[in-house]
Amino acid sequence: METKLTRMLNIQYPIFQAPMAGGPTTPELVAAVSNAGGLGNLGAGYLTPEQLRKTIKVIKQLTKQPFGVNLFVPEKSDESEDTISQMSDYLNKYRVELGLTQNPIIPKASESFYEQVQVLLEEQVPVASFTFGLPAQHIIDSLKQQGIVVIGTATTVDEAKQLELAGVDVVAVQGSEAGGHRGTFLKEAAHSQIGTMALVPQVVDHVAVPVIAAGGIMDGRGLAASLLLGASAAQMGTVFLASHESGAHAVYKQKIVSSHEDATEITSAYSGKAARGIRTKFMEDMQQFSGAIPAYPIQNALTKDIRQAAAKANNPEYMSLWAGQGLRLASERAAADIVRQTIDQAQNLINNLRA
Repeated sequence: METKLTRMLNIQYPIFQAPMAGGPTTPELVAAVSNAGGLGNLGAGYLTPEQLRKTIKVIKQLTKQPFGVNLFVPEKSDESEDTISQMSDYLNKYRVELGLTQNPIIPKASESFYEQVQVLLEEQVPVASFTFGLPAQHIIDSLKQQGIVVIGTATTVDEAKQLELAGVDVVAVQGSEAGGHRGTFLKEAAHSQIGTMALVPQVVDHVAVPVIAAGGIMDGRGLAASLLLGASAAQMGTVFLASHESGAHAVYKQKIVSSHEDATEITSAYSGKAARGIRTKFMEDMQQFSGAIPAYPIQNALTKDIRQAAAKANNPEYMSLWAGQGLRLASERAAADIVRQTIDQAQNLINNLRA
């Protein structure tokens, strides 16, 4: 199943495993998808430069096929001490429940983006993707000069057009059905909630670079629809969260395979940035908070100890369970099986349309 993008990347199938940061995209998952003919992607936004380099080297040992690495474009996070203090005080009730120290020292909010980029250049990764905005022009130029394919993330047509003007090679178009953090960077996230089927053809009509469809795509039907809408590939995340190779917590996986399409909502409670996840007690309770939620990445740092303690206690109600709306279509299976079954189903559908 060849497209403009599979030719560009020298991969067999137009399937991208979404680069989900925070642990799910293990080297084993990335390599399994790439070895099966798709493009595995490492979600590296939270990795230190040292961790990133080590993980890339492990991936290279597991696959000789192309793979990608995704980074978060840094954002300004100016918050008043009062706002941060008020939130930390509010979070203490969860810390008490989980046996944690109250008002802990806030960990570093984000890793050094420029050091992370330097690792990508030095390790000569095949594909570099970015979300939360536009990298500086010299970064895009440096990556392309090394022959690294650069992918940007858009949630509106205007964002896609700006990414193309900046020189990205490919635009990943994130529909509102997608799990995890919104890649919005021009408007408020609430004003950029366009569904995948509506957004993809509009972006395709306004940019010349290849487009990747993302959001709610779980099987061959979603892939075939994406290609018919003009996309050159489909990016799939939630379906790979439940895979054998995924590094997602066991209770997280269980929630993925047992939840339904109406179980998710978009929240900023965990990180300060809009993200779609399975509804939890923490999300519902935070709706009662009367103050301001600190912006990303401050809020993400403030809740880190709570999320980690909840994971250790096997308590999903305080974990961030990022997931898209295609939950009923998820099941536990090998990543290679997901790729193969998706391609077989999509090819059969496309062949039937041509018959």
